[in-house]
Amino acid sequence: MHAVPYPRERAMSAWIAARNAADPGAIPISAPRRQRVLMTADTTSHVWQYALELARALMAAGHEVALATTGAMPDREQRREADSIAGLALHASGYKPSPLEDCAERRAAGRWLFDLAAGIRPSVLHLNSCDYADLPWRVPVLLAVHTCMQSWWRAVHGTPVPESWRWYRQQVAAALRMADVVVTPTLATLQGLHRHHGSLGAARVIANGRDHADTPAPEKREYVFCCGDPGDRSQNFAALRAAAGGVAWPLCVANTGDSRGDATGASTGLRLLGRLSRRHAARWRARAPIFAMPARHPPAGLALHDAALARCALVLGDIEGLRETWDGAAVFVDPNDDQALAHALRRLIANKAARECYAELAFVRAKRYSASAMAAAYADAYAEIAPSSCADPEQTLAVPAQMYC
Repeated sequence: MHAVPYPRERAMSAWIAARNAADPGAIPISAPRRQRVLMTADTTSHVWQYALELARALMAAGHEVALATTGAMPDREQRREADSIAGLALHASGYKPSPLEDCAERRAAGRWLFDLAAGIRPSVLHLNSCDYADLPWRVPVLLAVHTCMQSWWRAVHGTPVPESWRWYRQQVAAALRMADVVVTPTLATLQGLHRHHGSLGAARVIANGRDHADTPAPEKREYVFCCGDPGDRSQNFAALRAAAGGVAWPLCVANTGDSRGDATGASTGLRLLGRLSRRHAARWRARAPIFAMPARHPPAGLALHDAALARCALVLGDIEGLRETWDGAAVFVDPNDDQALAHALRRLIANKAARECYAELAFVRAKRYSASAMAAAYADAYAEIAPSSCADPEQTLAVPAQMYC
């Protein structure tokens, strides 16, 4: 897997320009150096798993990582996940910044993160949201944009975003201008940002990745599995409800999103599993022969990678963002055609050889997108914008499994 560069259409940031002016002899570095990374994450979103996977791979490659979280304090399962990464410094907060308005909570979270950066002295700041574009950062900034919300709105509603999103649009535009480099997981996401916000500066595509755990695979059962947030209309759980009555196997839907309620409603053949922990969701996924996600907009995060590594045959919405990653390794259906979804599921249920073939194709494709490849691509991006390696080689971020609140 390789990062895909995007043409630079503006001058370098003022921070990098000032650094180069102070060091006229500076030349590009050909190999990534050891970095001290301060990375943000939201414990209530898909970014949490992505950040852990990336942090683990970066640290295995010799870099240092501090993870600063908002959204909610990590629960017991999340603490165990963070503790399993030796040397990771977890700085947790309960701040819940609103993505659609400039609120006191967002400003307080920004001050906390700014002070944290001053104490840690990272060589690069890795932001996983556009919340903090207005802060006077004194460190190179990589901005990872995991989804284009304006593209999401159009995919779901078929219209431009409402006027009430004005502050959000301004915040995203400011963040894109502020960042020294912008990273997206797919070219479709990057093109969406370009379409809605105009020319970008330095940007690249780095595909999300997940390393495969070599554990014994359990015997497959007879059901179709899907997990996600039923409250997110772009994931098109309504199509699963409509198709459920027309297939022989139950469609088992797990809620791993933010919404507390159930947006799917009752339906013959649809089994609602409710909110599952990651461990329980993994058990359901490991025994599922088929994973269905007839999405209207690509789901962010690692859900599809997890399903593919569990050797599930993938049935996905036929949209650009999913074709980009899974073309040739999944069955694609029109997300607006519930009958097409039911037909695709019936064909796979009736044909074990086809199921196993698509499962193997998905597994092989997912292994191409490894966490180590993702980390190497990010390390290259850090090296392009960071002035040097760790700011203070004698300083360490934390002892293993230490958490600061």
